[in-house]
Amino acid sequence: LLVESGGGLVQPGGSLRLVCAAPDIILEFRAISWFRQAPGKERETLLCIDSDGGITNYAESGQGRFTISKNTAKRVVYLQMDNLKPEDTGTYYCATNYECSADFQSYSFWGQGTQVTVSS
Repeated sequence: LLVESGGGLVQPGGSLRLVCAAPDIILEFRAISWFRQAPGKERETLLCIDSDGGITNYAESGQGRFTISKNTAKRVVYLQMDNLKPEDTGTYYCATNYECSADFQSYSFWGQGTQVTVSS
């Protein structure tokens, strides 16, 4: 139901903007979060934007570097990632919930993920 795109290979210090395409009804009434899963690690909740545009940041690792936003006219939620580091490498997912939550298991309608690799 949700479709991620925008991943790729980027050098340390570079930027990427990930895109989560979502139906109108989800953007209007539900929260959407971005998650990261690094190889061999548990899925990590990064940032959430609720139906009113309120934002919650769950991950200290992205503080000051990652930004979430949405464009309801385009039916997308963005994850802007700046000053990327090798430890940001992983598969990035978006998913939806009734409200923002740090518990990734409470989310549903997961996308297939988009791979981000930060390497020189």
